[in-house]
Amino acid sequence: MTIYQQGQINATAQVVPDLFVQVIPPSQATLNGVPSNLLGICGTAQWGPVGAVTPISSMSDYAQAHGATQNRKYDMGTAAAIAVQQGANNIRCTRVSDGTDLAATATIQTTGLTLTAKYTGTLGNQIQATVGTGSAANSYKITIALPGFTPEVFDNIVGTGNAFWVNAAAAINNGNSSLRGKSDLVVAAAGALAAMPVAASVTLSGGTDGAGTITGSVLVGTDGLSRKGMYAWRGAGLSVGMLADCDDSTTWATQQAFGLAEGVYMIATGPAGDTIGDGTTTGAAYVKKNLGIDSYAIKILFGDWVYWLDSVNSVTRLVSPQAFCAGLLANINRASSGLNKAVQGVVGTQRSYANKKYSQAELTILGQAGLDLICNPVPGGSYFGMRFGRNTSSDQSVHGDNYTRMTNYLAASFNAGMGIYVGELQAQSEQDTLRPKVKATIDNFLLGMKLPTAASPNGMIDDYNTKCDLGNNPVARIAAGYLQADVSVRYLSVVENFIINLQGGQNVEIVRTNTTAQ
Repeated sequence: MTIYQQGQINATAQVVPDLFVQVIPPSQATLNGVPSNLLGICGTAQWGPVGAVTPISSMSDYAQAHGATQNRKYDMGTAAAIAVQQGANNIRCTRVSDGTDLAATATIQTTGLTLTAKYTGTLGNQIQATVGTGSAANSYKITIALPGFTPEVFDNIVGTGNAFWVNAAAAINNGNSSLRGKSDLVVAAAGALAAMPVAASVTLSGGTDGAGTITGSVLVGTDGLSRKGMYAWRGAGLSVGMLADCDDSTTWATQQAFGLAEGVYMIATGPAGDTIGDGTTTGAAYVKKNLGIDSYAIKILFGDWVYWLDSVNSVTRLVSPQAFCAGLLANINRASSGLNKAVQGVVGTQRSYANKKYSQAELTILGQAGLDLICNPVPGGSYFGMRFGRNTSSDQSVHGDNYTRMTNYLAASFNAGMGIYVGELQAQSEQDTLRPKVKATIDNFLLGMKLPTAASPNGMIDDYNTKCDLGNNPVARIAAGYLQADVSVRYLSVVENFIINLQGGQNVEIVRTNTTAQ
């Protein structure tokens, strides 16, 4: 007896009588939705790889990967801390540098052992290496320590003369036991010293962050084989992305194009203290219009920057509004808009500090221009929140946050799960079994989104319709190797204008009925 997977048995080739068991997978394929809470943040840091994508869920994760929050513009830790305050817990961090970043170094006993921090950055300047007596006879141990990290102890290193230093470097670079792997903090190189070690401690120095001359182009980065900045996010499956404190309007078009290509909702910002202007010849609205930014793929926040309490550095700082918005959008239901949603951690904005509220005329200019902002009050009350919940599109049917996030989610989910049908066989007759399977897979996925849940009583979508039959798959197209499914999805509507008709007076007639309201 032999067990086969479906399609492995060649019935015409069987000569010897036997039993064959063929395992057939379920006929109904399941389509799983992709995560919609992935937030990408690109900025500077004092530790970690440059141009890589590092996942974190909390600020303790961030500290291990990139060090502490820094009191400076373009700091990735600042944006991550604010996003976490909004509930974001699935963040992808990408560190950038202006090219001047250096790794900290130190030498033990002049030419004995040179230690270089694993990453560039000022955090490496806190690494300390200590040489001491080992646990075994005639052995030594080297301890690599960094505040906030578990000390790395390389014990029982032996050797005579220069051989000791060679063995020490090998232990640090490769590990010296099943429990003690290679160092996550430093890289070691043995020198030519022949003398044996003496008890001593050294602290690494010379590490720099490369954060002195950050520009919009540095944050955008480079594409190609060696990707940096924003382009490191290609294929990462992000839902929302932001370039920390990038107030360079010349990057907006590039961010817009990237958002469209990768299905990422890019959150951009104008410069701190920006002016609204008249909307036609001056101010933020004019700049946006003049640059031709008009797409559901990018949200631009007006440059009314936010005062935020930085508890790590014990100072109230002026920071970009991006992370408040991006963190909120990454956390809420993908069918929802940021409109009227409260953001956390706001001490004030530049406008509120100046005791100025937005007039209806000013909000009209910003709204017509496709710009969003954080302000107080919002329609829900006297709290800081997002005022419009819109992207930059001038098309009313697609200008909501909900359109961007839901469209990107559906497209990414179909892209991730429907490829299983490529390479399958399709018949030209009405008895074909493939097209019904395709339709059933999509229908079941969308039905699950339509059904109410405790978290979303109205479900995630309003209604849907799918078509995958001979009506949209003509015989000539089937013969050419094509299969087409047409999917229509109606999203839930976001209430932007709420009208209450009030009729009051002493002579108003009140008529009550027993009918059930719908």
